[in-house]
Amino acid sequence: MTEETIAQAVRQWPALDLQGTEFDPVLRELMAEGPVTRIQLPNGEGWAWLVTRMDDVRFAVSDPRFSREAVMDRPVTRLAPHFIPERGAVGFLDPPDHTRIRRSVAAAFTTRGVERIRDRSRAMLDEMVDALLAEGPPADLTAAVLMPFPTAVICELMGVPAADRHVMHTWTQLILSSTHGREVSEKAKAEMGAYFADLIALRESSTGEDVASLLGTAVGGGDVTLGEAVGLALLLQIGGEAVTNNSGQLFHLLLSRPELMTRLRADPAIRPRAIDELLRWIPHRNAVGLSRIATEDVEIRGVRIRAGDAVYVSYLAANRDPAVFPAPDEIDFSRSPNPHVAFGFGPHFCPGNMLARMEEELLLDAVLDRLPGLKLAVPAGQVPFKKGALIRGPESLPVTW
Repeated sequence: MTEETIAQAVRQWPALDLQGTEFDPVLRELMAEGPVTRIQLPNGEGWAWLVTRMDDVRFAVSDPRFSREAVMDRPVTRLAPHFIPERGAVGFLDPPDHTRIRRSVAAAFTTRGVERIRDRSRAMLDEMVDALLAEGPPADLTAAVLMPFPTAVICELMGVPAADRHVMHTWTQLILSSTHGREVSEKAKAEMGAYFADLIALRESSTGEDVASLLGTAVGGGDVTLGEAVGLALLLQIGGEAVTNNSGQLFHLLLSRPELMTRLRADPAIRPRAIDELLRWIPHRNAVGLSRIATEDVEIRGVRIRAGDAVYVSYLAANRDPAVFPAPDEIDFSRSPNPHVAFGFGPHFCPGNMLARMEEELLLDAVLDRLPGLKLAVPAGQVPFKKGALIRGPESLPVTW
């Protein structure tokens, strides 16, 4: 396909409410059409390039000629009906500022930082499973475990007191949902921001290892501004709850395909590798995330992307690239190597990747080992999935045992 032909074709990509782990049929068609296509999403203005092959995705998110910061003042075509980034928010910064701000909390997300809260995380999870077993079947696994556990863990890492977990979860859901409208989302974001501004300011002299303390120290030392610290805290807190949706899809998949569950029960040693394969395979979001703007002309696969053009990458598509993953649509617990990009790539690579893996490991062990007879309480197709959400996951997961 020539550049001229591509320039004439703009594919409409509607907001789809997909069930279960169904792969987006529009994305599958776009992948088949070519490595670089043009799309128009339901909101915003104009069109954008979409990059789907693994090598090209890694290139686009790593090359400094594609800027997140340049998106701030552009009404780019997008999935979300409202687009309200805060100026200076780390998700919309480029290096070196992006690198400087992330460095302030890096210690909390190292192996040591994550292991620091593993025992506490396991204890909190055990309490939740104890309560689930005491209540007896049937139950909603999402409400009982998959929602409160990631909330508790990210609050623990952030240094948010247990008493404030519920309000943090409420704010996060309002910010992530596209169904409540711009004003509700903005209000929730402002309230969470004010909360973290107070918490960080109180920790400026702290020697604690939690994120709020690290940010307080960084603000006190002049390494970051309070506004930058609050923006990063918002991103980390909200991102921390993504495990609820990922694990919801993970357990829906395992409960829908009992042969996978049987393998994981029979051979606990394969669970960490299985989690990586499930992270690769599960379509964790709808459509695409945040765009970038080309700051100068760049060529990808013979297609000239001009300065000022908006560019999206699809990590979901890259994770199904047959040039990287043989039989990409199959779930293969023995897949090795498995260089998936479920946590992104480049400067904006998710800092919480080790934390998310720890949570998934603890959840899988607890559910498989403590609930040996677990099964869906309704047919798999009747499990309700979230509608109008940017991140995919079940609204509830009815189970029995």
